[in-house]
Amino acid sequence: MIAKLTGRIDSTSSDSVVLDVGGVGYLVFCSARTIAAVGGAVGTVSLPIETHVREDHIHLYGFLDEAERGAFRLLTTVQGVGAKLALAILSVLPADILAQAIAAADRAALTQAPGVGPKLAVRILTELKDKAALIAAPFGVASALALAAAPAAATDAPSTGAAAADAVSALVNLGYGRTEAFAAVARATRSRGTDVPVETLIRDGLAHLAGGERV
Repeated sequence: MIAKLTGRIDSTSSDSVVLDVGGVGYLVFCSARTIAAVGGAVGTVSLPIETHVREDHIHLYGFLDEAERGAFRLLTTVQGVGAKLALAILSVLPADILAQAIAAADRAALTQAPGVGPKLAVRILTELKDKAALIAAPFGVASALALAAAPAAATDAPSTGAAAADAVSALVNLGYGRTEAFAAVARATRSRGTDVPVETLIRDGLAHLAGGERV
């Protein structure tokens, strides 16, 4: 079982690279984002590898980092999502943005990937909704995502989770996509801590969106 390959990029195509490892060329299927990142690399590159062994073939799938491989593994646990479709999704949504889309239940974000229709998008969101933090964890946003997704506490003062949910809804009503609104509020929540008024989260979220800052 091959878990990692280190070598020189010999050639690239729309869905794969040939990685020269000691004179042996390995055909490795990758997302478009990974191909773009390593295609012009000078010198050696290392790719985490997922090996799929079937009766009629052995396929190698390569990733830019462990986060992308982890996202690939989770996506392929969903019924109807094979390796090729998982790479198509990761070509459109990098692992951190995928985590935000799942946590935000953003069906539109998933349907940007070729081959993902509304029904499959709902299935992905449903089956992975409790696993978004596993994808997000390498980026340090898991706690913010959990806060934003948490149900409101039964108190007179709104909890951080309730405030975050209201802030996301407000930004969506202003015309922002649900995933980008969720990401902006997650960043604001992480920066401000707990017991943050919804007005502050909206203001900070708008500032992050206007500044184009990436969560």
